[in-house]
Parts: sequence; structure tokens; C-alpha cells
Amino acid sequence: MADSASPLYRLLVIFAACTIIVGGMKLAEELIVPFILSIFIAMVVSPLVTVLRMRGIPHGVSIILVVGLMLSAGLLLGAVIGSAMVNFQKDIPDYSAKLAVISSDIQAWFAEFGIVISSEQWQNSFDPGALMGVVANTLASFGNVMTNGLMILLTVVFILAENMGFAEKLSLARGPQSSSVWLKTFTKSVNSYMAIKTVISFITGLLIFLWLSFLGVDYAILWGLLTFLLNFIPAVGSVIASLPPVLLAIVQLGWMPAALSLVGFISVNMLMGNLVEPRWMGRGLNLSPLVVFVSLVLWGWVLGPVGMLLSIPLTIMLKIGLESQNETRWIGSMLGSVTSNSSL
Repeated sequence: MADSASPLYRLLVIFAACTIIVGGMKLAEELIVPFILSIFIAMVVSPLVTVLRMRGIPHGVSIILVVGLMLSAGLLLGAVIGSAMVNFQKDIPDYSAKLAVISSDIQAWFAEFGIVISSEQWQNSFDPGALMGVVANTLASFGNVMTNGLMILLTVVFILAENMGFAEKLSLARGPQSSSVWLKTFTKSVNSYMAIKTVISFITGLLIFLWLSFLGVDYAILWGLLTFLLNFIPAVGSVIASLPPVLLAIVQLGWMPAALSLVGFISVNMLMGNLVEPRWMGRGLNLSPLVVFVSLVLWGWVLGPVGMLLSIPLTIMLKIGLESQNETRWIGSMLGSVTSNSSL
């Protein structure tokens, strides 16, 4: 009887432990978010450090060069984005007022066809002005996180410096007979995913920025940044990123430029999502749609907007880690889609 109950007992213990861990992360959100960002930034730039070391540059000098490049890019981007964000927040009331007028016109157009909707119900169901406020608050929350930039940068430096000897430390801790193949596989897979996904997201955001700039949509650099960030969220992210600039194009330029903006989003995402990304990354890290949605909600609740941004990378790390161990491989398989496999 005890043996038959042991699997259920272990499952309940695991569930209780996960609940405690998630609750603790929620309470320590302000401390954990910068640290998690540091880990992912280190994963993205660590291949650059490896390339420099392969060319004979000492490890310390490689880290200094990469950190200097990060700092220069961050300062330049921060200056440009910060100025655009301040101006955009000032213009939000005007945009919201114009969107409210357009919303009333649409309501009146429906009324001409006998579809009468009360103003209160229409306002509660469709408030495009509120979307602009949500976008501004979301971008501001990312800006607040980046105020901890010095701590994030220092943490990245220490992670990169510690990365070289971590495998040896783990081998000593587990014993000389233990194998570190799973750790190397896990690290390589996660680094590869993060690096490729970052490059793809950057190209996607750059193409959107160029297209919106060509059309004359205001604050194109903000929408390019939003596209870059939300591209880490499969399917849903590209839809969310397209809404604010399309609405802004309606207010600023009219319906035809707005339609062209939407066509640009669809074309870029089809090109990058259906052609470039599968070719570069493969389909080995696919997650089931249910897992994507649940991870988006869960990590967003635990870590806020940054958690939504990192929901898929965090789940990918969890999936790879589970698949690296024989005892938990079945859980990692359950997180994947039917056609996924465990290799990049």
C-alpha cells in the first residue's frame, strides 16, 4: 500500500515545493527580476566571449571588451529610447482623445445598420485609448528595471567570470565519477536558443522600425523596441506588438497607412517566424500552445511585465533542464508539442 501511494506522495511534495518557490519569487520580485535579466544577458553575450577567447584573447580582456560593447550600446539606446518615451507619454492624452472620437464614429456607423450599443457598454468593451496607457506603463516598467543597470551589469560580469570554472566546481561537488555531459548539453542548448532568438528578435524589430519610419508613423523606434521585446513570446507577442502602432497610424495618418502598417507586421512576422527562425533554430524547442499560454500568465503574475517577456525563455530552460535528467525527462516531454524533439 505504501509503495502504491509513493508516486502520489512524491507528486504532492513536488507540487507543494513548487508552490512555495513560486510564492517566494512573487514576494521577492524586485530582487529577482534584475538577477534573472542578468542571467539571460550573460547567456546572450557569452558566445561572444567564447569567440574572443578562441582568437587568443585572454578571458578577462574578452569580458571587458564585451561589457564595454554592451555599455556603449545600452547608453546609446537608452538616450534615444528615453527621449522618445518622454515625448510619447506627453502625447498620450491627445492620441487617446482622437481615438475616442474614432471610436464614437464606429459606434455611430454600427447604429446606422441597426446595431445599437450604449455608450457605457461600448466604452467598457472597446477603449483604444486605454491601450496606449497600458503600453506607456509597460515601457515605463522596463525603464524602471533598467534603473538597476549598474547592478545588472556587475552581475553579468561576475556570471561571465564564474562561467569558466562552474563545470569543474559541480564535478567536484558531485564526485569525480559523476558526468557533466548533461550540464554542457543544457548550457549549450540554452545559450544557442537565447543567442539565436535575440538576433531574430533584433532583426524583426529593426525591420518594423524601418517600415514604420518609411510610412511616417510617430515613435517608430519605440514600436521597434516593443516588437523586439515581445518577439520572445511566440504568436501572442507579435499580435500585441502590432496593436499600438496600427492604432497610432489610424489617428495620425489615416486608414490606408494603418493598413500598410498592419501588412508590414504580418509580412515581417511570417518571414521571420515561418522561414528564418525554423531554419536557424530548428523545431526542437517547441512548446505546446497550452504551455505557452500558462507560462505567459504564470511568469507575468510572478515577475510582472519582465516575466511575460522572459516567460518562454524561462520555460525553455525548465524544459531543457528536465529533459537533461532521466528521472524528469517525461515531464519535459509533456511540456513539448507532439512533433517536438529534444535537440536543437
